[in-house]
Parts: sequence; C-alpha cells; structure tokens
Amino acid sequence: MNENPSLHDAAVRAAAFRFLEEQVAIRGEESLPRALLQAGFQFLESRVPLIGPQGIFKPRILPEMPLTITTAPESPYSDEIGPDHLLRYDYRGTDPMHRDNVGLRLAMRRGVPLVWLFGVVPGRYMPVWPVIVVGDDPARLRFTVAVDARQPAVLKDESSAGLGVAEGDPEPSVDPETEARRRYLTIQTMHRVHQRSFSERVLRAYRECCAICRLRHRELLEAAHILPDGHPRGEPVVPNGIALCRLHHAAYDRHILGIRPDLGIEIRLDILEEVDGPMLVHGLQGFQGARLRIPRAPLLQPNREFLAERYEMFRRAG
Repeated sequence: MNENPSLHDAAVRAAAFRFLEEQVAIRGEESLPRALLQAGFQFLESRVPLIGPQGIFKPRILPEMPLTITTAPESPYSDEIGPDHLLRYDYRGTDPMHRDNVGLRLAMRRGVPLVWLFGVVPGRYMPVWPVIVVGDDPARLRFTVAVDARQPAVLKDESSAGLGVAEGDPEPSVDPETEARRRYLTIQTMHRVHQRSFSERVLRAYRECCAICRLRHRELLEAAHILPDGHPRGEPVVPNGIALCRLHHAAYDRHILGIRPDLGIEIRLDILEEVDGPMLVHGLQGFQGARLRIPRAPLLQPNREFLAERYEMFRRAG
C-alpha cells in the first residue's frame, strides 16, 4: 500500500459509512441481516466485511484500528448506558493489552470514527455511525463510547493527533459543546435502538405476519404498541406489542380499529357505516368481528390487561 496510511484508513471508513447508508435506504429499515454485514462491501480490489466473530472487529484492509464494535443480542458482556448517558463497551477479555483493546484505545487517541452494530435480535443488527471512543477505564475493563454527528471520516493529521502517545497519557480533551452534543445524540440513538429492538422482537414473535390481515411482506409490517410509548406501562416489551401492517397499525393508533381483551376486532361505527370503495371494505370493514392471531408461546402473547386499557381508549374515541 503506497498511499498515506491515514488517508487510506479514512477512505475505508467513509466507504463503510456510505455502504451502510445505502443499505438502510434500500431496505427501508434500520436493522440489517448479519449475512449482509459479513459480506460487506467492495473497496478497490478488496472485500471489506463489517462484522466478525469478536465484538471488536478490524478487517484486514485496515492496518491498526478496528472498524466496528458489536453488541450481540446474546452477548455475555454488559454493555450499557452509564449515568453520564454515554455507552459503556466492555474490553475484549480481561487483558487491557489484548490487541483488540489496544486497537480501540488507539482509535480513541486518534479520534477515529467507528460503527457500532447493536444486535436487536439474533441475526439482525442496527448499525449506528459514527461513534467515537471517548474514555478508557482499565480498572473496570471498559471503554466509554459516544454517538457523534455524521460527518466525513477524516483521520486527524499525525502531527496534531498524538499518534505517538504512550500508555497512560491523558485522553484528548473535548470542548463542552461537543461533549453536550455527543451526550444528546447518544440518548436519542439509544431510544431508537431500543425501539428497533422492540420492533424486531415483536415481528419475530408474530413470524413476520400481520396479526389482523396475515400480510407477510416484512417491509410493510410494523410493531404496534398496545399501551403507547410514553404511557407509564408502555414499555418496549413483546407482551405490549402486536405485529401489524402499516394500514392496521395506523388504524389502531388512531382508534379506527379496536382489539378487545378476548382478541376480537372491532371497527369504529362511523367507519362501518361509511361508503368509500373496495379498499375500505376489504381493508377495514371486512375485519369487523374477526379475531387477532397471536403467538403460541404464552410469554409472547399480548397482555390482556393492556388490551383492556387500550380497548377503553378505543371506546371513548368512538
């Protein structure tokens, strides 16, 4: 490789960001299958995967620093949001000098942007980029990670990036405005991640099928909250969710369609009496008196108390 290593590193990262942006746009959803991430993208004459068997992943095309960090849904690690609203990401193993930890520490010192792949369900990951490693805690075997504003993946010049810093040198300082922005973005992103995780778990529980009309096109399915997001009991858990197509999700949210605790489906009276062509007849009116199809596993079925409370909202709206 004849080009400047810093420029090469930045070019690969920028290409990875473009690839992820394209895939999310093409698929119309924020989570991507692991197989796609493993296949990666083409960069010049090299294939660049985005995920590997370990959480801290550096493809061969990059000489020193990782490209992605991954939190698997079944991960034994305890990645979490700390009291400062930043992500805590566990070391690889217990040796602070393991090459993966050293590489991530180097990325911190150079201010290099990475991709965080959050496993929402087995086999599907929500990519978050760019993320910046902003802290290192060898005593607790953890890094601190923040979501940053999207911008070109430019690596700092060696003369100003402290590339030669030795172990134990202070971490680079960050101005208060940047720090506040990163905290805000991290909070917002984690809310999206948890909602995406909720959505994926609900769709999987319902076998990617609308519980009302049986539509199976994943790109047209959504996870509806029974008790709305923001309700004291409206947590993003499967018993508070139902897989619905976009039409029936919108109808449920706007109290055009109600679901009784006994799983019976009701359509609001004024909608039943309306005359407006075949879409209304087959899309809504035809489901009056039908029953919701639910998962077989009791732990995945909708909470009947939640259904009852939501049904009362529907009755009041009607």
